[in-house]
Amino acid sequence: MPESAKPARPPLMIQPAAPARAPKPPPVTGPWRLSRLLTAPHRLGFVLAMLVLAAASGWWLLVQIGRWHGWPLPSQAVVPTVTHATVMVLGFMPLFFAGFLFTAGPKWLNVTPYEAPRLLAPLGLQAAGWLLWLAGAYLSLGLALTGLALACLGLGWMYALFWRLIAASPLPDRVHAMAAGVGGLIGTLCLAGIGIALLARQPALALALVSTALWGFIVVTFAAVTHRMIPFFTSGVLPMIAVWRPFWVLWLMLGVAAFEVLAVWVDHVAPAGNAWPLWMAAEIVVRALAGGVLLWLAVVWGLVQSLKVRLLAMLHVGFVWLGLGLLYGAASQALWLITGQAVLGLGAPHALGMGFLGSLMVAMVTRVSCGHSGRSLVADGLVWTLFWLLQVAVGVRLLAAVQNMPQWLTVLAALLWTAAIVVWALRYANWYGRPRIDGKPG
Repeated sequence: MPESAKPARPPLMIQPAAPARAPKPPPVTGPWRLSRLLTAPHRLGFVLAMLVLAAASGWWLLVQIGRWHGWPLPSQAVVPTVTHATVMVLGFMPLFFAGFLFTAGPKWLNVTPYEAPRLLAPLGLQAAGWLLWLAGAYLSLGLALTGLALACLGLGWMYALFWRLIAASPLPDRVHAMAAGVGGLIGTLCLAGIGIALLARQPALALALVSTALWGFIVVTFAAVTHRMIPFFTSGVLPMIAVWRPFWVLWLMLGVAAFEVLAVWVDHVAPAGNAWPLWMAAEIVVRALAGGVLLWLAVVWGLVQSLKVRLLAMLHVGFVWLGLGLLYGAASQALWLITGQAVLGLGAPHALGMGFLGSLMVAMVTRVSCGHSGRSLVADGLVWTLFWLLQVAVGVRLLAAVQNMPQWLTVLAALLWTAAIVVWALRYANWYGRPRIDGKPG
């Protein structure tokens, strides 16, 4: 075949060499050391919070199992309901707040943060005080009140330090930090009042102060944090969602908290524990309207879009519980007004405490723990499973609160909550005593 008749060969296609990838450095690991808890405020605050949370949850689970089986219980120095409510509202949450506020707070305020050793005394007093409170609930009232006094001293000290940061800030916008600071003052006063009420043998007054702290301290702090952080987190992950957080939304949440504090005291002083019908109707209307607006806000903040990203979805689902809790409270009050009976029992405070506060606690602490350990901001399979186990626990507890439901449902709810919380706490407590995997300080 002549040369010209030969088919033309395709030109050689020389592929450019792929750029050499630098080998990914192995994660920096090390043994768990107690001293590492003092390298960052979140490490110290979170691990102490998890200690108190696990102890309080396990204690309440044992109480519920004992009631279900009819086991004879030792003499009670403090009414178990008061013990449980006080530690679940004022025990571990302020320690989680410390880990967050002394990590993110200085950035909000543009001030120099405290070193973790400076927080050891106030946070350590709180943790030790709450463990004494749980022990004293059965051993002696004096021991329980000693624990309460230590916790109150530590809480007041902690917020005195936080207010120093607020005062030192050069920024004109300190609204979120000041809301959290005011909440801390309310919580400290309520904690002191609970001790005085127990000395006066007034458990009903102590429970009213616990409810005041729930709304005036814990919910106020969560309102400030969610208003500032959820839109910011969402826009960072989902660029199509703009940062939208008008201040009327914050004032709405704070106004709802103030109204609920007022409702606590109106209900407390009403004859035979029943509020006047007109006031009860007002409670129904306010809760229904506020709950509806907050559910609408959850959608505006990107609830549906967030479901594609696990860690973001956890934040949004937690926030949804605030609106649902208020609507549940409105329904509970309406049934009471119609029937004269507590048909839904203590469902509303558990929707708030376990659903809203518990879910956001898991979501926020998980996010901070991942980011400040050098890991990706993701909720892996374990955390995602534990989060939904927590949601099941909330559902079971709401069912158990309905009138005439069997006792074993309350036991099951306590068991599911404790299992989810303890496994979650052990997972992250294991990180706090180890160095960051990227080798950076903190």
